[in-house]
Amino acid sequence: MKNFIAPHSKILMEGAIVEQLRHCFSYQLHPTLINAPLIYDERSCADLTNLYSSYIEIALDAGLPFLMCSPTWRTNYDRVKSSNINTSINRDAIKFMQTIRDFYPENKDQIKIGGLLGCKGDAYRPEEALSCAQAKRFHAWQANELAQAGADFIIAETLPSIEEAKGIAMALEETSLPYIISFVINRQGRILDGTSLSEAVASIDDSTYKNPVGYMINCSYPTFLCADKQPPEIFDRIIGFLANASSQDHCDLDGASELKSENVEDWAKTMLELNQKYKIKILGGCCGTTSEHLKFLSL
Repeated sequence: MKNFIAPHSKILMEGAIVEQLRHCFSYQLHPTLINAPLIYDERSCADLTNLYSSYIEIALDAGLPFLMCSPTWRTNYDRVKSSNINTSINRDAIKFMQTIRDFYPENKDQIKIGGLLGCKGDAYRPEEALSCAQAKRFHAWQANELAQAGADFIIAETLPSIEEAKGIAMALEETSLPYIISFVINRQGRILDGTSLSEAVASIDDSTYKNPVGYMINCSYPTFLCADKQPPEIFDRIIGFLANASSQDHCDLDGASELKSENVEDWAKTMLELNQKYKIKILGGCCGTTSEHLKFLSL
């Protein structure tokens, strides 16, 4: 994965998936597994394929490499076991993503598939987070399922707590795959539990024998990073940002009845500055973003 990232100054990642399905395709998502079960239905499979493909084609048209993630953010062992859904759902999701990549045989080497997982509890409530030891045990099953299914890398997103993030990293380093740790941050550029990004990065790097390929931010507006106030050396380890389209706080966006977005050009200008000034290579969208947001990022 390092060899994939290193030669490029900019890499495009997907835009919003779950919100697009909910608001634009009008799907009633699974109460615990969210969008993952859609891979088993012919109609929703086609809509998911078209959504991912729309993002891929923006990247390919711009000559940029592309990263996409499996719809497995909530398919941990507890949720899968209690749902009566196929226990192979993580493996099936990776196979589904591989079928999408197969539509682009001439560009397969430029498209990488990430096996996606998230925290156990509410991503915006750090007080619900697992301890480091609990997290390592809890996330190991899903990490192994994603790795054995043939993902190119594993990414843990929307992590609000350093302790659970550290435990996840310890579980991920025991797979054969490179991995990325992605935090959700507040307006002060800190993880939601109050830990600074520099402290979090140092803590995880010091606690793992196989360090993350890098760290990312997601589900936050780009200005929340407060990049000019971060220690410069942090940008040696922060490699990506999947940004919300709206600058509202997480509590205001969570469960909103409609998509929220600031001016797309202003959003993209701030994102591209992170790339050009701070060398954050991987750019994509989170809540509220569409193909339009990715098109601006590809310029």
